[in-house]
Amino acid sequence: MALYECVFIARQDVSGTQVEALLETFAQVIVDQGGTVPKKEYWGLKNLAYRMKKNRKGHYGLMNIDAPSAAVKEMERTMSINEDIIRVLTIRVDELEEGPSVAMQNKGRAEERPRRGFGDRPGGFGGDRGGFGGDRGGFGGDRGGFGGDRGDRAPAGVIE
Repeated sequence: MALYECVFIARQDVSGTQVEALLETFAQVIVDQGGTVPKKEYWGLKNLAYRMKKNRKGHYGLMNIDAPSAAVKEMERTMSINEDIIRVLTIRVDELEEGPSVAMQNKGRAEERPRRGFGDRPGGFGGDRGGFGGDRGGFGGDRGGFGGDRGDRAPAGVIE
């Protein structure tokens, strides 16, 4: 039997438990056709790069599949009928990845990082220099006014 990885995106208004139920449903289609699904992962709700079918976010799911091509075709047909599924990508691979996928490993790292507030960066809105300016002056800040650090300019057309 061939090895496949299948990633799908479900609509943003579906709950996480419903997406996990969809994973189980699609895995059952594979099992009924004589295949196996050794790994199923729910990656969570993520922002999409662009709008798809009026959705700006989507729930991502991954399945590693060991099944004949007819079973994968039937699963993809079932996914295309389901109105909760926005996109599907199934690829054939030489070997299945062991352990958690890269997306799940990165998810753990994101939770370990401390969250930064809106004004924590120097130079942003309300940084340590005040106002919009950052370290170049801009609007306000400790260098005064709009001029930045260039000083006064000569009027146009005057050569010194």
